[in-house]
Amino acid sequence: MRARLYLDEDFVPDLARMLRAGGDDALSAHEIGALKWDDGRQLARATAEGRAVLTSNYADFLKLNDEWSRAGRSHAGIIISYHQYRRRELGALRRTVLAFLADVDAEQLRDTVLPLDPYRRDR
Repeated sequence: MRARLYLDEDFVPDLARMLRAGGDDALSAHEIGALKWDDGRQLARATAEGRAVLTSNYADFLKLNDEWSRAGRSHAGIIISYHQYRRRELGALRRTVLAFLADVDAEQLRDTVLPLDPYRRDR
């Protein structure tokens, strides 16, 4: 099964719209008014909806993953982008996310933290 995504505020909401237009299930924190939420709340919201979080905030989400793991809490996955995409790179970001989703399914992603960068299509 293809992973469902929750894009935190690091990513422009246009990405979620582009992914949905192609048939993927993606939701942006911008679209639901979840800006300025702390990372724990973002992860909880994504988890409640069975969505993996896409973020560039690797330090905080790595820490959250460890905390959740120690507490026996499960999540749908965390996808880390170490590259900060600009709006003009939206097409490359979309291709990168699609390559990731084609390679990693929802079950493989569950309770893991995986990097997006090996799938970059803009190099």
